[in-house]
Amino acid sequence: MKKKTYPLLEYDAAQEAVFSPADFDIPQVVPEKCVVAFSYDEVEIVAKRLGGVKVDSMDTCTAKLPLYIIDADGEKMGLVCGFLGSAGAAAQLDELIHQGARKFVVCGAAGSLSEAPLGAIVLPDRAVRDEGASFHYLPPSREVEADADMLQAIARSLEGAGVAYTVGKTWTTDGLYRETAEKVALRRSEGCIVVEMEAAALMAAARFRGAKLGYLLYCGDDMSGEQYDHRGFFDDEALRVRVVELAIRCCKEL
Repeated sequence: MKKKTYPLLEYDAAQEAVFSPADFDIPQVVPEKCVVAFSYDEVEIVAKRLGGVKVDSMDTCTAKLPLYIIDADGEKMGLVCGFLGSAGAAAQLDELIHQGARKFVVCGAAGSLSEAPLGAIVLPDRAVRDEGASFHYLPPSREVEADADMLQAIARSLEGAGVAYTVGKTWTTDGLYRETAEKVALRRSEGCIVVEMEAAALMAAARFRGAKLGYLLYCGDDMSGEQYDHRGFFDDEALRVRVVELAIRCCKEL
């Protein structure tokens, strides 16, 4: 590996790192299919509804994210709240893969860069890599493409449920409070319709590890106008529960 001007560009394709999830006492208890939902309370609600059994928890210095095994109409699958931000989300995915999961459906909120209504469903087909974690899993590039097979499978599942959706590009950024007007304009000009904090990292990590991963986002706050509008999406529990349930449906039909 050669030294670069910027450390983030020093990609190393080695599969083995100095340490990995195998070096920790992490039980291998996750079924092949797993839903990762960026919505803690709603994961708890859905897990309870489906008789979820807590089998593990991703415990860090600042967060404890319980992992449930749920029964989705007779099929066992994992259900876990995603770790906020690209670095933690990628590490969590590595742990879930070590625990046995191979097929993932990820769901969560995104900021709308178009005039899409609150709750509109977006299936990202690619992500702008404006974060750090993805560069440790794939060589440097501006974007990472979604898994085409998973995108098509999720689209078919939503169509079967009569749920409308839009396919488009997402902007993944680590800078939650640095989404400036100029950056928003630039991302919109290159085709981004939503913004979030994990998709590029999870797409890259899944590809590097040979796992299958698809994404289902819903439009939360609105960043498309002159004034920011949170639209009260923080308080819309029913919407978030619905999205988690859609993700479970999509995962079951993989």
